[in-house]
Amino acid sequence: MTRVFTKVLIANRGEIARRIIRTCKAKGIKTVAVYSEADSKALFVREADEAILLGPAPASESYLRGDKIIAAALETGAQAIHPGYGFLSENAEFAENCAKANIEFIGPSPASIRAMALKGAAKALMIQANVPVTPGYHGDDQDPKVLQKAADEIGYPVLIKAVAGGGGKGMRRVDNAEDFAAAMQSAQREGQNAFGDSKILVEKYLLVPRHVEIQVFGDKFGNVVHLFERDCSMQRRHQKVLEEAPAPNLPDHIRKAMGEAAVNAAKAINYVGAGTVEFIVDVANGVENAPFYFMEMNTRLQVEHPVTEEILGIDLVDWQLQIAAGQKLPKSQGETVANGHAIEVRLYAEDAENGFLPSIGKLTKLSFSPLARIETGVEAGDEISIHYDPMIAKIIVHGKNRTDALSKMRAALILAHIEGVKTNLGFLRRLISDADFVAANIDTSYIETHLTELTKPWKNVEIAPHIMDADPTSPWNDNGGWQLNLPPRAPHNMVYRRESHGDLGSGEIISPMPGKIISLMVKNGQKVAKGEPLLILEAMKMEHMMRADIDGEVSELSVSEGQQIGEKTQLLKIIEGEK
Repeated sequence: MTRVFTKVLIANRGEIARRIIRTCKAKGIKTVAVYSEADSKALFVREADEAILLGPAPASESYLRGDKIIAAALETGAQAIHPGYGFLSENAEFAENCAKANIEFIGPSPASIRAMALKGAAKALMIQANVPVTPGYHGDDQDPKVLQKAADEIGYPVLIKAVAGGGGKGMRRVDNAEDFAAAMQSAQREGQNAFGDSKILVEKYLLVPRHVEIQVFGDKFGNVVHLFERDCSMQRRHQKVLEEAPAPNLPDHIRKAMGEAAVNAAKAINYVGAGTVEFIVDVANGVENAPFYFMEMNTRLQVEHPVTEEILGIDLVDWQLQIAAGQKLPKSQGETVANGHAIEVRLYAEDAENGFLPSIGKLTKLSFSPLARIETGVEAGDEISIHYDPMIAKIIVHGKNRTDALSKMRAALILAHIEGVKTNLGFLRRLISDADFVAANIDTSYIETHLTELTKPWKNVEIAPHIMDADPTSPWNDNGGWQLNLPPRAPHNMVYRRESHGDLGSGEIISPMPGKIISLMVKNGQKVAKGEPLLILEAMKMEHMMRADIDGEVSELSVSEGQQIGEKTQLLKIIEGEK
């Protein structure tokens, strides 16, 4: 039976909350925002028709409190809850509790969520549905010896994944048997912290893979369609940086086969709503006859959904609302026709030139090209907080073909203007113009292999003269060279110096941001070598390894495991000397 929604609660924040509000307003549906104390003045809170405070800034006390969210829906009379992505969007228990409260969960059934939640069980199900899966160990036995033996038999390199993982968390590449145990423990720890589940699986690591995913939609009448593919191969530490649709240079017969496999995967779990079936494509021997393997299914809307919307001219959030209300799919498979090419980049508050360290602080200036589609949850004057993902905005363009889209994205990135925090804007400008990327010679290791060139400091001379800002206070004309004279750093070396914390190589280890000490690997008096791991800091949802910058002896170690520390906190010193 069709259910008419007059009010929808949005159980999320930032840009996705604003995105959902926009569609609801266009359909005449009232919206309810829920927010944390840190988001009390956020754009999405002001744009919603009503707003309910959930609690303090940490997500565990606010956006992950399903009980408070359902109570807010009942209090405001919302008939449905849209979970967005992240937080509770793939939480089967939350979906069940919505149903118990007679509130429509705008997403798949709890059974479908559970079927895909644990990667090992999901892959077993896909095998039954004749969907190809990556060779690996997906068993329940988590004994370290069993896992090590499985990795040895699969053959290195292997990829460790948290079974309940997503977003790159709980994933580790291991290149040899000696490193497996430490990587396994790190993945288990991150999986437990992020998802409450330390179980892992082990798979063969494909050396030249592309990440291609298929958007699927199902309704309550058993109909399922795919809405073509997106290429998400531009990743760093398994976190997507750039997505495009359609996937460049992918042969039509592979597109067709992947689309059919994705529909089969969705039908195998009676899928309803928006979902994404992710595949890894092995292009080691070229793309023409490349095999592809099921990787996972995300039972929600994806961050990169705008590129699919742009090539199809449809509103996927509108489709979600229609299907959740009991309507049939708006289009059949034959009625969906792709047009042109779309690209999305993720603008993050991070220092790409210094190991992509997250950057926090106030956005003093924020402006974008009016010719690009911008999805953002912040405005000038807002704070980038340690509590949530550091994404500032998604920048999306659509062109008549890939060349046209690339040209539009270059212009959009040049015209973007952000001050107050460090960003990956220069990195994105280099990436979108890199010769190999333009030629679509891509795989998931692309950023890693091109890192030196992509993370060079952005200079004024790289901007076309007619785009240069004549304002002497503009960042385009700032030639102070705040980072230019520093030597390049390894991507994950977290030794922090911009201020006078001592000369380079002095051995003073400073926290680059607020966070939590997850693991200590040294003690006072211990001899260490340059590059040796010292501790693991968890910040902004990711683990970061901090290493020694000189040979010497650990001194003044003043932190302990589990301790919360602030930005610029001295963690320890290394007295120079031979190990």
